[in-house]
Amino acid sequence: MATQTLMDKLVSLCKRRGFVFQSSEVYGGLGSVWDYGPLGVELKRNVKDRWWRAMVQARDDIEGLDAAILMHPKVWEASGHVAGFTDPLVDCRTCKARFRADKLPDAQCPQKPSKHPGEHSTCDLTEPRLFNLMFKTFMGPVEDSAAVIYLRPETAQGIYVNYLNVLNSSRQKIPFGIAQIGKAFRNEITPGNFIFRTREFEQMEMQFFVKPGQDDEWFERWRGLRMAWHYDLGLTRDKLRWHQHGPTELAHYARAAYDIEYEFPFGWQEIEGIHNRTDFDLKRHQEYSGKKLEYFEQASGERFLPYIIETSAGADRVTLTVLADAYHEEEVEGETRVVMRFHPVVAPIKAAVLPLVNKDRMPEMATELYNDLRKHFTCFFDDSGAIGRRYRRMDEVGTPFCVTIDGQSAEDGQATVRHRDTMVQERIAIGQVLGYLQERL
Repeated sequence: MATQTLMDKLVSLCKRRGFVFQSSEVYGGLGSVWDYGPLGVELKRNVKDRWWRAMVQARDDIEGLDAAILMHPKVWEASGHVAGFTDPLVDCRTCKARFRADKLPDAQCPQKPSKHPGEHSTCDLTEPRLFNLMFKTFMGPVEDSAAVIYLRPETAQGIYVNYLNVLNSSRQKIPFGIAQIGKAFRNEITPGNFIFRTREFEQMEMQFFVKPGQDDEWFERWRGLRMAWHYDLGLTRDKLRWHQHGPTELAHYARAAYDIEYEFPFGWQEIEGIHNRTDFDLKRHQEYSGKKLEYFEQASGERFLPYIIETSAGADRVTLTVLADAYHEEEVEGETRVVMRFHPVVAPIKAAVLPLVNKDRMPEMATELYNDLRKHFTCFFDDSGAIGRRYRRMDEVGTPFCVTIDGQSAEDGQATVRHRDTMVQERIAIGQVLGYLQERL
């Protein structure tokens, strides 16, 4: 399957089945902004819930936070975003395209292929100019420089400025972490690849505060934990790898950094980063705010600014990873079967209940079973069309199990449970269907 063809098929399926829609499509759409439909919002919520469970609910040493999107402008001065959160931007005078200078080697224009294979025509490029990626807006009735604030480009700073509040109110001791899921905004020059790089996106970030000298140990521990989490999502292990940031890649505040990369149809790309940010962030906020952010360790009598180990994943990127990894095509009886092989924990619909035909008490029995199952997990009821066609619809949205009530069900009190991946069918007593599915979900 050709690379672009696979992405085209995935994007088409996402729109057709209600996973992801182009934002403001009725007006022609808004570039690189996407809306999650009925199934997409369930899938993404399952990914986020899985992350929250692993990072907050299953641990005693991490607290949750939901900081505001709008923050004091000084926050972004202290963090370095106002002065340094920029990309070098160039324009082509001939083809009128716009590029990031650091992503355009040898001034070769990807939009102007040469007559010779493997070569590209040279653009007539402008000099690079710095372009700040933060969205500006105004607070209050007057639009002047004194009223400028920013839409946050990351959620991490909301954690840093609340570090003392959380530490004191939760009675935690270092080492401990603060986790947050929230929206962030970046005015990207070259967004693209569907929901991989967008201007409005959602982050799942955790900042873990440790004593200097213990940072290397915690950095390696969190590397292992985060890769294991992606394995547990059911992602193909051969399509996951580590990328270590070299000296030229490291951010100015980082002592060490690794990316978890996934092999998408458009190449290996980052889906999560684990960073040793040292004490840079707290030191800067302490300097700019004038408020002491040191931690006093009673056991040793020491005062210190904690080092920070950061794990930062994109909820949208992980959702796209799950979608891309789940997409499969196979030939069944001369037809192409499209099946989304989601891990059951993230599948947007866990089970579908299908009356074989609309007579002989089948609809009533199916409705009763559906109402029972939906109290425990997300279900779907479908009584329209041939049963084979209904199975295919459920395969396309990744539903792990279909439960069919047929003419024999009224006699023997059993239903047919069909498995998505193998298409194997089993007869199960209707009263045992809930327990059967719960064991496998």
